[in-house]
Amino acid sequence: MRPFEGIKVIDVTHVLAGPFAAYQLALLGADVIKVEDPHECDQSRESGSDHALSDAKMGLGFATQASNKRAITVNLKTQKGQEIIKKLAKDADIFVENYRAGAFAKLGLGYKELSAINPKLIYCSMTAFGQDGPRGQMTAYDHAIQSTSGMMRTTGTPEVNPIKVGSPVIDYACGTMNAFALSAALFQRERTGKGQYIDSAMLDVALMLMGSHLTNYLYTGSEPSPKGNRMEFASSQGYMAKDGLIMIAASNRGQHERFFTAIGRPDIAKQSSHKERRANYAAQTKIVEDIIATKTAQEWEDFLQSRHVPATRTRKISESVKDPQLQTRNVFHTHKNAPGYGKDLTVPVMAFKFAHGGPQVTSPPPAFGQHNEEVLGQLGYSADDIKAMRTEGVI
Repeated sequence: MRPFEGIKVIDVTHVLAGPFAAYQLALLGADVIKVEDPHECDQSRESGSDHALSDAKMGLGFATQASNKRAITVNLKTQKGQEIIKKLAKDADIFVENYRAGAFAKLGLGYKELSAINPKLIYCSMTAFGQDGPRGQMTAYDHAIQSTSGMMRTTGTPEVNPIKVGSPVIDYACGTMNAFALSAALFQRERTGKGQYIDSAMLDVALMLMGSHLTNYLYTGSEPSPKGNRMEFASSQGYMAKDGLIMIAASNRGQHERFFTAIGRPDIAKQSSHKERRANYAAQTKIVEDIIATKTAQEWEDFLQSRHVPATRTRKISESVKDPQLQTRNVFHTHKNAPGYGKDLTVPVMAFKFAHGGPQVTSPPPAFGQHNEEVLGQLGYSADDIKAMRTEGVI
């Protein structure tokens, strides 16, 4: 039995952070009902590098985080649509939305209204900046939060910055953080019997991702600067080998000693205090540069790892996904001849394993409104009711 089997989640989110949070719960067994506007689908359905799939509202951006979900369409601006949501919320455990602050309250679907129907409901609002404050009504996406949080100013090189982090890390971190918050709220409810309201902000998550920078700055006043592949110590940074970059991560004293001993410089290995390593950074870096340039990155990875020195060749994603290590981790799931895709579709699962009852993909990404009849029928609507609502543009 997976942790969230029997938990019902109403997922009224779009794009990335919100859907990713609900996806984590779905992988762990929750019944996640994804709600979209019948006239404007989740924009992730129209994103991804395969434009034909995007045109069919089955874009790869959507596929990444939609397995295990049921999909319905509801026009929340109509009275009947609002009634559907209230019926769904009556026996739901979790309600997640990531629209502008206050938008759902204006529709009569805020925490106050839905918790009156279901006092045990856990309601999560995900926004760019939070529900109140001077930025409360502002909106943003991952790259805009990277910009305003200071993250882009720490990314790049001293010569080329600010730079956006290549992956939408804040969106994914926000989704992960909210899955954790929802899990914590469920555990709390087991003890108290009470529901909960979660006010989550992307800006807050971005700051958590820069925790060490923040503490350093707030204590010393020293602004973090972009260092590129250069770091604090010569034994823990990037170097160009014969054919490409290798990242060496001999961070602590013991690793520093093993690294310099391995490359034939036991004299430098002895300079292992942090004070010595900082003082000799420039000279040590030049020595390491000359030595690393004599072999390929793969040769260095094999050589150093065999001597318990953290070091990895810099790979493309096309190389990374072929790493045989991943075959032991269950990181991916492949939907065989996935409906709507015409061939196999491989999606990410989770970044951890359970000994039993762990994350599992059980159904492929749903088509737009695929489960309208099924879900609405479970709420007590007749076939005629559903047909009429479709004609009226409610679903």
